[in-house]
Amino acid sequence: MMKKIYTLIIGLVLGLMSIALFAATGQLKPYQGKLTSPQINLQDLHGHRHQLDDYAGNIVLVQFWATYCTPCRKEMPSMNQLIKKMEGKPFKIVTVNMAESKQDVEQFIQQVPVDFPVLLDTEGATLNQWKVFAAPSNFILDKEGNIIFTLFGAIDWDSDDMVKKLSALTTL
Repeated sequence: MMKKIYTLIIGLVLGLMSIALFAATGQLKPYQGKLTSPQINLQDLHGHRHQLDDYAGNIVLVQFWATYCTPCRKEMPSMNQLIKKMEGKPFKIVTVNMAESKQDVEQFIQQVPVDFPVLLDTEGATLNQWKVFAAPSNFILDKEGNIIFTLFGAIDWDSDDMVKKLSALTTL
């Protein structure tokens, strides 16, 4: 019972923060944090385990999101388009749901289909390790898996400007 109340409170706080962040224009910002060698070791909706090492050699967009996050719902189609525009380049998207049940995530994905892995962090351990405080929270990783940019809030991922920036990173 306490876990449900805790999850509800966290969800409400993150939802309110997401709305505020969505109102601001999202821009990639150079990463200034102290998180080194970030890790992800989670299962996707199909039970397949994903680790960041699986994506070595690619620029990776890691997004933490939630089903109650309106900006997340609005930007996922642009992430699908970004995947298409980046086809043939060493670029991947990996998303991590923020401590919600598999059933809730599956219901969301039925409404908003995605073309990238959706990982489940049902206990919130990865969320805490990455020090994520709002949805959506985005991290761009270089080919060695180091965080190089962050973006808190939603953005039009398939804009010409963003595709150009991300494409340039894949050639480094």
